[in-house]
Amino acid sequence: MDAASSFAANLTKVAKIPHPFYPKEIEILGYLANDWSVPELLGYFAAGWAVILVVTELSVRRHNPNLPAWEKAAIQWFVLSGTIHLFFEGYFSLNHARMGGMQDFFGQLWKEYAMSDSRYLTSDPFVLCMETVTAFLWGPLSFIVAWLITVQHPLRYPLQALVSIGQIYGDILYYATSMFDHYHKGLTYCRPEAYYFWCYYFFMNFIWIVIPGALLYSSVVNTAAAFKAVDKMSKTLKANGQAKKSI
Repeated sequence: MDAASSFAANLTKVAKIPHPFYPKEIEILGYLANDWSVPELLGYFAAGWAVILVVTELSVRRHNPNLPAWEKAAIQWFVLSGTIHLFFEGYFSLNHARMGGMQDFFGQLWKEYAMSDSRYLTSDPFVLCMETVTAFLWGPLSFIVAWLITVQHPLRYPLQALVSIGQIYGDILYYATSMFDHYHKGLTYCRPEAYYFWCYYFFMNFIWIVIPGALLYSSVVNTAAAFKAVDKMSKTLKANGQAKKSI
């Protein structure tokens, strides 16, 4: 090996910073280990959720105190989803190329989550595109749906269905692409500890299938009921008109 080749090989070794993510051979540019503990990160994140839910509840009580509990819960869900989509996932979309070295709160949260899916630290094309759509389309629309529910606007149901379908579709593709790489390419993006797979990768994403699924069902049922009522009214008016003509 000549001097130039030796220098290049040594430079490559130096450039590959050790990290805890899988697969072990991936390169994460500028990686810095988190300096916040996991309890601190998750605790502050949960506290943020709590503040958002409390503020939303107080706001709903002020603007429409007579809303049933189910409607209030739906509003809280869309406000929480909108916040996570637009700000947390939007952060990833804007900073994906330098996530490995990000040391602010969101950056360290993403690195903790990446223990279950390292694609978030390698600018994976699917994850980046999916998260960008989620952040800047479903994020703002979630806030709009929350407002529509608060004022009981009829557009609430079609937009609620649209956002819910988008969330479910994105989640299914997220699971599917990861599983395809695992079973067909032998690539595992999650660390071997069960905690990361079941708590981070599975549960934290499955929420965005279960709740949107219930909201989608609600939208379909209420939309069908509305069309049924309009159809019934139309038939009644038509029958009354024919009765008047016969008289």
